Amino acid sequence: LSRATRMAPDCHLPSPYSAELSNGMQMAFLFALFTSAFCREAAKECRRRKKEYIKCLESRVAVLEVQNKKLIEELETLKDICSSKTD
Repeated sequence: LSRATRMAPDCHLPSPYSAELSNGMQMAFLFALFTSAFCREAAKECRRRKKEYIKCLESRVAVLEVQNKKLIEELETLKDICSSKTD
């Protein structure tokens, strides 16, 4: 016995359309499964790209922080040179 028959033995589809309805229902079910799997994979890929983008941004922030620190040190050095020349 099929699962549907065990769960609802008194349930019957209209006889002239039973094959079409069950086939249509099967197609709808398969389409839903495909769509669900497709969406799941798309979401997984989106999350992967987002993580990669965040890592790239974090790397860029680290480079810019180092560059900023060097520029601040250079500015302080130039300020010291200017102040020593004016004295």
